[in-house]
Amino acid sequence: MIRDNDIKNTDFKFIDIGSMDTESIVRPSTSYWPDVWMRLRRNRLAMTCLTIIAVLTLLAIFAPILSDYEYDATNLSKANLPPCAEHWFGTDSVGRDLWTRVWVGARVSLMVGLVGAIIPFVIGTIVGAIAGWFGGWIDMIIMRIIDVGLCIPSMIYVILIILYLGGGAKSLIVAMAIMGWMGSARGFRARVLQFKNREFALAAKTLGASPKRIVFRHILPNILGNIAVGLASFIPSVIFMEAGLSFIGLGIAPPMTSLGQLASDGAGKYRTFFYQFAIPSLVISIIIFAFFMFGNCLRDSLDPKLRDQMLINGRRGRKDMAGKKVSADE
Repeated sequence: MIRDNDIKNTDFKFIDIGSMDTESIVRPSTSYWPDVWMRLRRNRLAMTCLTIIAVLTLLAIFAPILSDYEYDATNLSKANLPPCAEHWFGTDSVGRDLWTRVWVGARVSLMVGLVGAIIPFVIGTIVGAIAGWFGGWIDMIIMRIIDVGLCIPSMIYVILIILYLGGGAKSLIVAMAIMGWMGSARGFRARVLQFKNREFALAAKTLGASPKRIVFRHILPNILGNIAVGLASFIPSVIFMEAGLSFIGLGIAPPMTSLGQLASDGAGKYRTFFYQFAIPSLVISIIIFAFFMFGNCLRDSLDPKLRDQMLINGRRGRKDMAGKKVSADE
């Protein structure tokens, strides 16, 4: 135990407060997006998922080009071969190389998933911003249209549009755009209503900012986290829907293929040729997992309030651990 008499002035060093630069900024000054990228880069899970998405995208682009086999070239003498050195993923029932077909299918599925998710979210963002900001009879008309549209199952929209336009990636994208914008418009409208009467929005309006600038410059950055998570969740939903349509014969039209169509073709032969079903299903699962987890990590990086709360909780946790250690030493 230390007594007061044991403490001497020579044990301390006096510092002149006036010589200290108390106004200096320790953290480097950065804008919003570089700060988001810095936080995202420190997240190992986000970087892992982003790497997986990048690798799968590169394989979908370049693997069919570098392959020795065409995705639609048949060879009945090599039908249903298991994975081997010549055919890394084996062959299907008519001798087509599954390595090439899987990555061509991944290219189509990724394109349908990305474009089929981005277009509805863009439309929903614009429509929801108009309804939430202007309100009144404009909001009432838009929301009644959305309420009526959401009463009809989305699969009915998709099936009717594909039957009218025919099978193919463009038909699927159009169907997803017509079906998917209503849910995102309702969610974005609710967020605009939540933020349009906040102090920063009223201040911008007082300074003469236009509604377009207030919505997209001041309100949108506060809800990018929710939009990112919703978009990342909608991409696998589109891929799932394409796979479901392939099981009922309304997916990508042959000879073009997709991961859903490959899984559908292999589902009927999974007892005898399990690899024809397992490989496309595994690629679909990895894509969905990577997009979903990356969306969650992106939400944490985009939301400043959530970042600050996580920082406070981390400091509290370290203080609690330090307190427990001190009490244990005592």
